[in-house]
Amino acid sequence: MANLGARVLLALVWLLHFLPLPSLAVLGRMLGRMLHAVGRARRNVARRNLELCFPEKSAAEHERLVREHFEWIGRSLLERGLLWHASPARLKRLIHVEGDPGLAERSERPVMWLVPHFVGLEICGTAVQLFQTRPGCDIYTPQSNPVIDAAFKRGRGRFGRDQFFERSAGALPVVRAIKKRTAFFNPADMDFGLRDAAFVPFFGVPAATLLAPSRMARSLGMVLQPLVCEMLPGGQGWRVSFLPGWTEWPTDDPEADAALMNRFIEDEIRKMPAQYLWVHKRFKTRPPGEAPVY
Repeated sequence: MANLGARVLLALVWLLHFLPLPSLAVLGRMLGRMLHAVGRARRNVARRNLELCFPEKSAAEHERLVREHFEWIGRSLLERGLLWHASPARLKRLIHVEGDPGLAERSERPVMWLVPHFVGLEICGTAVQLFQTRPGCDIYTPQSNPVIDAAFKRGRGRFGRDQFFERSAGALPVVRAIKKRTAFFNPADMDFGLRDAAFVPFFGVPAATLLAPSRMARSLGMVLQPLVCEMLPGGQGWRVSFLPGWTEWPTDDPEADAALMNRFIEDEIRKMPAQYLWVHKRFKTRPPGEAPVY
């Protein structure tokens, strides 16, 4: 029954991708309002994250951001059908690229794309396949439903340019790919526990933050280039910014490097606070002796 429901959902996403983006955006916001109404648990997580990260804002401002955040989530879910099914020509019209998408092609050193978890993260994955020619790789967490999992893999790999390695396989397949000059798509700003991580401030709150990106970049001589996607209002499309590569990163201090990454992500969040993935339990892992925050 679960597989049948997944197939119906995927068929609906396929049908909706024929709509113009302004219409799809309206439907996405409506879906987001429904998810906000029924998703009490995730609504509470988002609210708590905003309370921790923006204590200077009022409760009413937190609630407004939570509602707006769910509308962006609704849009991102429906607009994923475009990423999976629309023609490359249509996608190139909708994705507005800024900055330097050719860094990975020109660089003599392998490139790590730092991609913060904004709701439009999947759009960055499409952009690196459409606007530059360097192959990319990513670490993939399988979906629990096999039908949805297969759809994710087909959609993300539809242009035949990216490789996806399951997280359970460890870092070795990724390292091998990077050594062959494959760029690494790295959304590292999630709580994966304390394995190869340290408590580093994120909006002033200790957050379990991976040290692996710094260590990997240092051992493989990588250049870090941040990628940020902003979903634009209505039918204007999406803006993907290929920001300048970091020339002073990594250092010989992985914890300081992780702190710099967190500060960069904080700055980007302040530009569009409702579009960051607040429904993720970013502060789930706590320092010894600290009470849970959720």
